[in-house]
Amino acid sequence: MTTFANSPDRFASDRPSILDFGKEDLEKLVVELGEPAYRARQVWKSLYGSLAPSFADMTTLAKSLRGKLEQAYTVSDIETAVHDRSRDASTDKLLFRLRDGELIETVLMRYAADDHRKSRKTVCVSTQAGCALGCTFCATGQQGFRRQLSSGEIVAQVIEMERLARAEDDAEIAAGRRTRGERQGVTNVVFMGMGEPLANYDNTLAAVRVLNDEQGLHIGARHITISTVGLPRQIERLAGEDLQVNLAVSLHAADDRTRAETMPINRRHPIGELLEACRAYVDRTKRRIFFEYVLLRDQNDSTAQAAKLGRLLQGMLCHVNLIPVNPTGAGPYARPQRETSAAFQETLARHGVPSTVRTEKGIDINAGCGQLRARALIG
Repeated sequence: MTTFANSPDRFASDRPSILDFGKEDLEKLVVELGEPAYRARQVWKSLYGSLAPSFADMTTLAKSLRGKLEQAYTVSDIETAVHDRSRDASTDKLLFRLRDGELIETVLMRYAADDHRKSRKTVCVSTQAGCALGCTFCATGQQGFRRQLSSGEIVAQVIEMERLARAEDDAEIAAGRRTRGERQGVTNVVFMGMGEPLANYDNTLAAVRVLNDEQGLHIGARHITISTVGLPRQIERLAGEDLQVNLAVSLHAADDRTRAETMPINRRHPIGELLEACRAYVDRTKRRIFFEYVLLRDQNDSTAQAAKLGRLLQGMLCHVNLIPVNPTGAGPYARPQRETSAAFQETLARHGVPSTVRTEKGIDINAGCGQLRARALIG
């Protein structure tokens, strides 16, 4: 299912978004508007608790303050351009248009409960419009870099998906399939959409703090994952943050030659340098690292590569996510056979390296990063 939005132009003015303000800055803003500081907490709760779509909807605020805010700011800098839903209704992918016309993608993935985990709703967010790193199997990497996203543009993606998730919960409550105490909303956020999160470090971390805030969306830090192609200095910097977020590192090969063929960043930061930063991260945080490994048929999916990867990661506190590639129209790579993925996983297990073959979501709606944007640009 594809829905094309025809919403009014909310970007008619150059007013900045209120979502770009952190807690302390929002308090300063309210005081500068001649209001008591506690009003900032009411604004914050309206934005992230009630998910108010406009200042007019912030009914806990005095009318005078709503008017001041409306005159100077907007609530969000994103609007829905395209909304796709997979045939099995497990995945929604939205293409958002930004104030300057740039397009970014966000995905909501629904996972049923199993023997190990409760049901969950995971949002995959973008941190940049485009990407400068040029990974050859990634649709975003094939489109080039446009610009960084602000912290508010990152948070706005989660807010839009939270509205969708809450509406689903309310429908189930009304139908008697869920109680009010079971209202779920978004449970997990992964920074695995368009762009490199650690190349937009400050805005990414500012967004994480808003998402994690108890008076905000209150998504637990351990339910937030930041993914990176492997920027050693930024990984070391992240290790020093007071946030217990998960770190996922895109590896995709076990030797420099193979990795450089698909990930140009490896020429600047080879595997040895990257893994040194990863081991330092584990030593400092005592937290497991997740290594992302996209399986590309006849490129990196052999048992020989698996054995090499097993030796490379043996003894490290880590988990490998094996991801059969989501083919792109311009990309040269095909998905491996299921038997090949299983053999790869078995080889890792023999080296004591735990792994999971990731559940496939949204293949029928081009849920791979950058594919919907590419489709929209081609028209």
